[in-house]
Amino acid sequence: MTLTFNPESYGALLAQYQPKVITTEAENENAIAIVQDLEHRSHLTPEEKALLELLVTLISKFEEENYPIPQGTPHSMLLHLMEAQNVTPEDLVEVIGSPEIVTQIINNQLPINKNQAQALAKFFQVDVELLQL
Repeated sequence: MTLTFNPESYGALLAQYQPKVITTEAENENAIAIVQDLEHRSHLTPEEKALLELLVTLISKFEEENYPIPQGTPHSMLLHLMEAQNVTPEDLVEVIGSPEIVTQIINNQLPINKNQAQALAKFFQVDVELLQL
């Protein structure tokens, strides 16, 4: 059975919740509460699914503008990858050079050069841009 979208029912939902562009933390919290309520329902109507999608879009826009994720540096990305994959400095000696170079790069005393970034990206299986400025 295919449920059809009912514009009148959707209009009633819009009138009840009155979604709009979120500009304050209070509006964001209210929208999140509505989303959580909708997500916990066992069966959503097509109109409720449309409202849910609209609210998630509005919340995402607000949070992207107000809580941007800071861009990591190549050094911080290297440390993260090492931790996430349980890689030791010794494991990197064959990838990027001598133990001294590895130590200097890990201690942020030496920047990661282009060739090292390419080798590290291949080793960690990530995009090389994560390890370059």
